[in-house]
Amino acid sequence: MPGPKSGSGRRFNGASRADGIIAGRAGGSWQRGYTLIEVLVAFAVLALALTLLLGTLSGASRQVRWSADAGRAALHAESLLAQTGVGEVLQPGRRDGEFEAGRYRWTLEVAPYQDPARPSPATVDPFAPRLLQLRLLVTWGDGGPRENLVVDSLRLVPQDLTQGVVP
Repeated sequence: MPGPKSGSGRRFNGASRADGIIAGRAGGSWQRGYTLIEVLVAFAVLALALTLLLGTLSGASRQVRWSADAGRAALHAESLLAQTGVGEVLQPGRRDGEFEAGRYRWTLEVAPYQDPARPSPATVDPFAPRLLQLRLLVTWGDGGPRENLVVDSLRLVPQDLTQGVVP
């Protein structure tokens, strides 16, 4: 029983394999392979997958860098707060400086702590120690919006009798 004829007058018997490749016999020879469209679609899918993978890896490396920078900023802040008030009398005011040749900049503000539940100043013992609030701001980053870390702390300091009573 003869098969269907192609436009060129040659016989074509098509057979389908389990892997999706169509094999056919035209003019006595077997032809196997992928069409140009199938190859182009495969390359497009591969390019899309690689683009997504590289985007994910780029985002992950950016997060690792930010995490390392934030960790170093936290270590610098902890170190600076540990040294504050050691060997010197802690006084209200503002100081600033930098770490690692300017990569990290810091500002320390020291002010008397105002407790909303604190009794009126007339009932406070003038010789009692006082609380000071420390606010440390550490900033870093290249251009654009900078990253920052804010650390608040309280310190109990003795009353400075040479400068009078501070409420």
